Amino acid sequence: MSTETLQKSAPASSVTQAAAGALVAAVHAAAARAGFTASVAVTDQGGHLKAFDRADDAPFLTAEVALDKAWTAASFRIPTHTWNDLLADPQIAPLGGHFRVMAVGGGYPIIDNGQCVGGLGISGGTYDQDRQAAEEALAALGFELPGLPPGHGGPARG
Repeated sequence: MSTETLQKSAPASSVTQAAAGALVAAVHAAAARAGFTASVAVTDQGGHLKAFDRADDAPFLTAEVALDKAWTAASFRIPTHTWNDLLADPQIAPLGGHFRVMAVGGGYPIIDNGQCVGGLGISGGTYDQDRQAAEEALAALGFELPGLPPGHGGPARG
């Protein structure tokens, strides 16, 4: 192949610092409405931390769990709650031993115009509370939820 036609790099879009901060604020608002406090992590598309906040009374372990949920969601571009079914497959089950894979609800890829630009992870509530807060925050900022068409404004179900 000629070096004249070889594409040597690809542009990588990332969630902006402003959007990451807005997601953190939106999650804390959703968590407050649901009656819990949380740690919130936002990563770029490569799983590197972009924004983080832990509520004053959120347990310290929630910090690590939130970051791992965001990393898992960005890494595989699927919500973390889908991992329990995936890990039931013996062909995929060995991934469950990876120290960062978090198979608990509350992690979502951040999808903008069909492209993963980061990961969002929430920890502090129940499985359902973390998941709902993530869905509310993503929808409030106009990000796409996996399984829904672009521009859909409601939370994902299923």
